[in-house]
Amino acid sequence: MVRKLRTTLLTIVALVPVVNIVCQAQSLVTRHVRDVVLNGQAKSVGRLPASQPMRLVLVLPHRNQAALDSLLQELYDPSSPSYHNFLTVEEFTAMFGPSQEDYDAVISFAQAKGLSVVGTSRNRMNVDVTGTVANIEEAFHVTVGVYQHPTENRTFYAADREPTPDLSVALWHISGLDNYSIPQPALRRRPSGVQSEATTGSCPSASFCGSDMRAAYYEGTALTGSGQSLGLLEYYGTDLADLTTYFKNAGQTNNVPITLLSTDGTSTSCLESAGCDDTEQTLDMTQAIGMAPGMASLVMYVGSTDSAIFNAMATASPLNAQLSSSWTWSPADPNTDNPYFEEFAAQGQNLFQAAGDDSAWKSSSEIFPADDVYLTSVGGTDLTTSGAGGPWSSETAWSDGGGGISPDKYAIPSWQTATAGGCSSWSTTYRNGPDVSANANFTFYTCADQKACLANEYGGTSFAAPMWAGYIALVNEQLAANGKSPAGFINPTIYAQNVTARYSRDFHDITSGTSGSYSAVTGYDLVTGWGSPKDGLITTLAH
Repeated sequence: MVRKLRTTLLTIVALVPVVNIVCQAQSLVTRHVRDVVLNGQAKSVGRLPASQPMRLVLVLPHRNQAALDSLLQELYDPSSPSYHNFLTVEEFTAMFGPSQEDYDAVISFAQAKGLSVVGTSRNRMNVDVTGTVANIEEAFHVTVGVYQHPTENRTFYAADREPTPDLSVALWHISGLDNYSIPQPALRRRPSGVQSEATTGSCPSASFCGSDMRAAYYEGTALTGSGQSLGLLEYYGTDLADLTTYFKNAGQTNNVPITLLSTDGTSTSCLESAGCDDTEQTLDMTQAIGMAPGMASLVMYVGSTDSAIFNAMATASPLNAQLSSSWTWSPADPNTDNPYFEEFAAQGQNLFQAAGDDSAWKSSSEIFPADDVYLTSVGGTDLTTSGAGGPWSSETAWSDGGGGISPDKYAIPSWQTATAGGCSSWSTTYRNGPDVSANANFTFYTCADQKACLANEYGGTSFAAPMWAGYIALVNEQLAANGKSPAGFINPTIYAQNVTARYSRDFHDITSGTSGSYSAVTGYDLVTGWGSPKDGLITTLAH
C-alpha cells in the first residue's frame, strides 16, 4: 500500500511540466544583502581584491513544494497510510529535488563564467564552486565590498546588492557571499564570582560526566544506541586526543567509532598551536556518546557554510537519524536552510539545536536556527542527581537558557497552535521555543586543546542538544528492534502527546526557575519547553 502511494506520487511529479523561463538577470528566491549594508550602518572601507579566491555554494530550490508540504503532513499524521514511511535520498530527489536538466544548467552557467565546479550532491541541491572575486562579481552582478562591522571590532565582506545571475533556472540561495555573522558555539564559561553548584557528578570535582546524564534521564541499561549513527554539525575540526583524554580521566572507554568528515574542504583538524579551540567539538562528542555509548558510529560534519554541512547530513550514506547542532548564527534570510530541514523531516532525521545561552530571546538575538519550525529546539536546566552516577533527583530552569518567541518571525507551526492557546506568554502568531530541555548549568567535565581538563567551568545548551540526539538514538534503537522506522521529527508527536495523561510519564515537568522575563511553569513554558526526558518517552515514541 505504501509503496503504491510512493509510485503514485512519483507519477504525479513526472506529469508536472517543467518550464524553464529564459530570462536575464534572474533574482534569487532568498535574500543575501545585509540590512546594515543597505542602511549604511556598516561603513564601506574598500573592496575585496579582484584576484582573491572565494568558495560558494549555489543552492537550487525544491520542485513541487506544495506536494512536499502535503507529504510532510502525511508522514507525521498517525492516521495517514504513509505515517513514518520516510523517503530515501533517492526517492526524495526523484520527487522533490531539482531536475537533472536544471542542475546541469547551473553547472554549465558556472563553468561559462570562469568558476570551477568542485563539488556536486546526489540530491542535486548544491553546486560547490570556486573562483576569483572578479569572476564572482561578474557572474552575479554584485560588488563584494569590505565593511566595518557596526557592533564588533572587525571588518566583514559582503555583496552590495542581490545577486542577479544570467541564468535560465531559479536559484534558491548562494552561500558564502558574506562573513557578517560568524557562527558561535552555544557555550558559556562560568563567570567570575559565580560558585559551582556541582555536588553529585561522578567526574573529577563532582562534575558531571556524559554517563551521568544517561543515568539521570535514562535509568535503564538495555538500550545503548546500538546500530544507530549520530551526526554533529561543527564549524571547526577537532583533536581526537582530547576525546581520549576525557574518557581516560573519567575512567571510561569510548567504543563508538568517530568519523571526521569535511563537507567542503574545511580542515578536520583543530590544534591550539594553529589558534583553534575544540572545547565545543569535544563536548558534543562526550555528551552524545555518554547518552548512547553503544552507537555504531558518530560523524562530525565539518564545514565553513551551513549549506555545505546540512546538505552533507541530508545525503549521507547511511543517513544519521539523529543530528545535533550547538552553533548559532544569523543569516541574511531566515529561510535559507529550510530546504535541508524539510529533507531531514521527509527522510526521518531529527535535528536538535541548542537554544542559546543569553537568556530569553529578543528580536536582536542571534540564535538561528534554534527557532526554525523544522527542528527541535533544546533549552537549558539545572540538574541535581541522587549521587554520582545516580538517577534524577530535581531540576530547575537554567537562568541563562534561551527561549521565547521566534526572533526570526517564523509562523507558528500547526503542531504548536493548540498548546499556545492555553498560555498567556506564548505567541499564537509566531513559533515558540524551546521544545525540550536538559542540563546546561556549569556542572560539566570538559577536555580541550591538550591542556588540563576543567571541572564545572563550562555550561550551555551546547551540552543539552547532543544529549537529546543521543537519547533519540536509544528511541531509534528500540524502534529498529520493533521492526519500525525511526522516530523522525519528534515535535508533532510530543506536542500532541503532552496534552494527554502521557506527559507526566514522558517528561520531567520543570516548574521552577526563570530565564530573563520568562518563568518555568506547570506544563510547557518558554524556558524549558516540555522539560527533560524520562524513560516513558522511549515507550511513547517507539510505539
